[in-house]
Amino acid sequence: MPPAESSPENASKPVVRTLCQRTISFDSEGFFKDFADWTEGICAVLSEESHLQLDARHWRVIRFLRDFYAGHGRAPLNNQLKKGTGMSLLEIESLFPGGIKNGARRLAGLPNPSTCT
Repeated sequence: MPPAESSPENASKPVVRTLCQRTISFDSEGFFKDFADWTEGICAVLSEESHLQLDARHWRVIRFLRDFYAGHGRAPLNNQLKKGTGMSLLEIESLFPGGIKNGARRLAGLPNPSTCT
């Protein structure tokens, strides 16, 4: 019998999907394996799968996260995220199912924070 989907053997296996005519690798938690694979079109598809309609506030957070990561090689600290977006953490958390980590960071194409070194 094959191992169950939630078995430890499958926990770290990447997932490969074709989105917007591109082959993208995700980790087992749905984070992009390669920051450079992200596009706005792919982000829109992933948000639709989460039943999330992106508006200007969502894009402000997503673009800030991407710009900050591209410039610093890491995600912003909470105070940097608040200042950079002009939004409270509570507001940002409420915008994304999964909050900042599993919502905003994942949709923005940032690497999984649990695997960052």
